[in-house]
Amino acid sequence: MNEVLLEKEQVSINALKVLSRLSEHGYQAYLVGGSVRDILLNQTPKDFDVATDAHPEDVHELFRNSRMIGRRFKIVHVRFGRDIIEVATFRASKNIEETDQTERGLLLSDNDYGSFEEDVFRRDFTINALYYSPDTHKVTDLVDGQADIDAKIIRLIGEPESRYREDPVRMLRAIRFKTKLGFSIDPNSEQPMFKLGYLLQDVSPARLFEELLKLFMSGQANVVFDELLAYDIFGWLFPDAKRAMNQYPAKNLIREALLSTDRRIEQDLPVTPAFVYAALLWYPFVDEKRRLEQEGASHPDASNEAAANVIAKQLLFTSIPRRFSTPMREIWNLQFRLPNRKKAKALVGHKRFRAAYDFLLLRELAGEKLDNLGAWWTKYQEDNPTERQPTKPRRRRWPRRTQEKPS
Repeated sequence: MNEVLLEKEQVSINALKVLSRLSEHGYQAYLVGGSVRDILLNQTPKDFDVATDAHPEDVHELFRNSRMIGRRFKIVHVRFGRDIIEVATFRASKNIEETDQTERGLLLSDNDYGSFEEDVFRRDFTINALYYSPDTHKVTDLVDGQADIDAKIIRLIGEPESRYREDPVRMLRAIRFKTKLGFSIDPNSEQPMFKLGYLLQDVSPARLFEELLKLFMSGQANVVFDELLAYDIFGWLFPDAKRAMNQYPAKNLIREALLSTDRRIEQDLPVTPAFVYAALLWYPFVDEKRRLEQEGASHPDASNEAAANVIAKQLLFTSIPRRFSTPMREIWNLQFRLPNRKKAKALVGHKRFRAAYDFLLLRELAGEKLDNLGAWWTKYQEDNPTERQPTKPRRRRWPRRTQEKPS
């Protein structure tokens, strides 16, 4: 067993409050996971997670400012204003013959509680299996996670293929840590990823959407896109977008949208998943609209029905909350109104004009021939600055945490 020291001052005061109260009531309690890893990497953690031998009901009773969530694995969120400390109970080792799993190996339930040692080996990656105790200031490491942090290696705990089958989202997490931390994936942990992308079909669309927010809205979306393609995972998340790459410059458009999103995050400007999803599904939408018009549908009817059809199909793979699908549809519909230069003044006043204009520029960058329409709109706005609708910076409003977060 390896132990390293970590100072209390590096830990969120709210996380320390949770750890302290659990300890005062006789429970074991540790800071665990990405927060410990990030502190050891001299980075600032975004979230602080706690592992304890207290059951969810016990934790909920101790903290009035908490609520229990999750089905596959119950956890407790303790809220301090906008700050959420996630508290999970130690999980037990799994007996494969007694485990509630699908034929492909996906865990349907993971609510068996266990000891500290069992919980360590139920974690996903060694770099996330480091446990900090504020009482001793020590980080306990049973899986050589510190060595993997030093070597910049992402390594699954246990037999890789079985762990991916238990929870296919671990493949997306491996990609996220690889791009976020600049680490490499251990070859034994990496090899199954090339052939197991299909398992993501067993994961709920809502959970996949939350994971994709983390992948595409963290400032490394362009690199993430390359990784998803390299591991042959992208097509299992966005099958229509993957097929569109054979006929349209879809890959170019997606890349330009992701690069734009990365730049805006770097500049601390507002971003939205609606813009990314608009790029991902633009060419499937264009294809479907063309098909409906060939069958005799009018332009407005074809646009509305095509958008509905494309979104409905994508919802089978990843959910798209209406607060994002509605602006996405408006961005699409404005692409067919922007060529009408006689209506320029009215269009500039549209609440989605700026997003639609940016999207138009990306279409041109991707290779679409639009008769220099982007340059015309750029000049129009320069010549008529008072007509532009001001944009108000907004904080991102989507949830910071997923509803279920098994390691």
